[in-house]
Amino acid sequence: MTTYFITGGTGFIGRRVIERLLTVEPDTRIVALVRSSSRPRFAEVISELPAAGRVESVVGDLTAPGLGLDPADLPEIDHILHMAGLRDMAADADSLQSVNVDGTARIADLAIAKDAVLHHVSSIAVAGDHRGTFTEDDFDKGQGFPSPYHRTKFEAEKIVREREGLRWRVYRPSVVVGDSRTGEMDKVDGPYHFFGHLRMLGHLPSILPLPMPDLGFTNIVPVDFVASAVVALGSVDPDRSGIVYHLADPKRRTATGMYNAIAPGFGGPHGYEAIPQSLVEPVLKIAGTGPLRVGRDLVATQQGIPPALLDTLSSSVDFRSDATMAVLHEHGISLPDLDDYGPRLWTYWSNHLDTARHRRDDPRGPLVGKKILITGGSVGIGKATARMCVARGADVFIVGRDSEALDAALAELNASATKDGVPPGRAYAYQCDITDEESVQSLIKSVLTEHDHVDVLVNNAGRSIRRASINATDRLHDYQRVMAVNYFGAVNLTLGLLPHMVERQSGHIVNVSSIVVQSRGGRFGAYAASKAALEAFGDVTATETLSDHVTFTNVRLPLVRTRMIAPTEAYENQAGVWGVDKAAARVLHGIVDRPRRVNSAFGDLAEFGQRFAPRLTTRILHQEFLSLGESDAALGRVKTTVDGPVDA
Repeated sequence: MTTYFITGGTGFIGRRVIERLLTVEPDTRIVALVRSSSRPRFAEVISELPAAGRVESVVGDLTAPGLGLDPADLPEIDHILHMAGLRDMAADADSLQSVNVDGTARIADLAIAKDAVLHHVSSIAVAGDHRGTFTEDDFDKGQGFPSPYHRTKFEAEKIVREREGLRWRVYRPSVVVGDSRTGEMDKVDGPYHFFGHLRMLGHLPSILPLPMPDLGFTNIVPVDFVASAVVALGSVDPDRSGIVYHLADPKRRTATGMYNAIAPGFGGPHGYEAIPQSLVEPVLKIAGTGPLRVGRDLVATQQGIPPALLDTLSSSVDFRSDATMAVLHEHGISLPDLDDYGPRLWTYWSNHLDTARHRRDDPRGPLVGKKILITGGSVGIGKATARMCVARGADVFIVGRDSEALDAALAELNASATKDGVPPGRAYAYQCDITDEESVQSLIKSVLTEHDHVDVLVNNAGRSIRRASINATDRLHDYQRVMAVNYFGAVNLTLGLLPHMVERQSGHIVNVSSIVVQSRGGRFGAYAASKAALEAFGDVTATETLSDHVTFTNVRLPLVRTRMIAPTEAYENQAGVWGVDKAAARVLHGIVDRPRRVNSAFGDLAEFGQRFAPRLTTRILHQEFLSLGESDAALGRVKTTVDGPVDA
């Protein structure tokens, strides 16, 4: 029985190598080094294999002294397959050194201690910025390294090659992409970072020749080929040491050629190299130096591209693998043609990895399939907005404190008609007091567990106090209650859902605000302050989450005929008060079109006056304040019928 000690068994390549080993070598036993935090994941991966009983794990870490293991506790080992490593181009130099270099040195020590052959999975990165061909016989050609990642891969392989008493083999895969049969990939890496930008080319006529810059050679191979090749090559003269294999495409292909192989997946036009590399290289070099680099890196980060990746765009390395391919051919293993599997890479990325996939609209309508949470959704504007969203195919989670009102609203919403023949959405009710932090956390947990995600949060629940400040000098609790609902409640919900939205790279928050933020009308000091605070919070957070594609809209509504204004007699017959559906239509506009602001004409006029004629505007508002007077409810002569937060 042959025993393999494996690192990186939970990785994209590693788990496929394990599966391949168990398949082609029936007597193989595998001992996998697994970090404590990764053990459940590894157990899940192994449980899916038919020969899982021949695999065991030991807890350790590449960055720990002696790997955190006692070699005497390990069984006899014939081969060590070292596939673990930090492959993040954005990682800092110290982390890369600790894992890739120091970790490899510890693995080499273990191989010597156990008298095992070390199979070190290195990388094309060892070639650095070498110009010209780079074969299996090449290593130190005086090349430089465009990133810490390239340098650490070179230094790790150097340790393996120079360690006295070590029997070793090195496998250098080029850029590893998804499975050639399914397109499956575990994360956005390497060329995948540019797929989102390539998508835009799909809007061009496919018959249009596309001029492109010559970025030099590129080389990619699918993960299934790499796994099969590592296992097959490891069995060739298993005790022979000092062999280097290149797991790379022997076909010389430029970046334009790679694009042309993938372009059929999104209907892109055929590219041709119109700008020679001799002109491209100096431009890229200048863009990566001095102040220009700062701007370049900022733009790249906003686009989700690791800035370090831009330093490797133009490559003059011709990575050759002729000798390796000849050996693999003898074992019946051939490299799939990128022209055949390239479109599958695109399709899998588009369906599973594209960070914009959650932001795509259904062709049947922008709200079809969307999941929208609306606070204060059982009455008034909230319920009307929910009805409009459900009719347009959205699943809506209405939130309120009153269970009876929620039940009644739920029955009404799920019986509402659809619009323009779109598939109907569905309403769900959740009881929650948004002023209670534990209640909010429980709400978020329930919604995400039961429905997976929230696309849009509508902070609609609100509380209003209409009272002159001079009549509220002994009523600080009124201001605190208003802030508890209008500001802290909304902020609490937003903060709870924000990490979830950032992770999905998609989300929108609609804050139902008020015209008083613009007008500063009398008797609304508490209400205007709470809404202004919420708007400021949303505006600031929006600047922070721009690259994460989480956006905010403030919908500033005038007076709306809801139960919030019922205690004020002066509003009973006042002209210009909006109906609930008109207000809800403005909220719907904020949900669908996502503008930064949704204002009314009167609100814009008031804001214009405050900005350019503040004294005149203040006098006009003062006259309005004097003419309407205080309501009986504000003076304490009428007990309001609503106790606690009021749904706006």
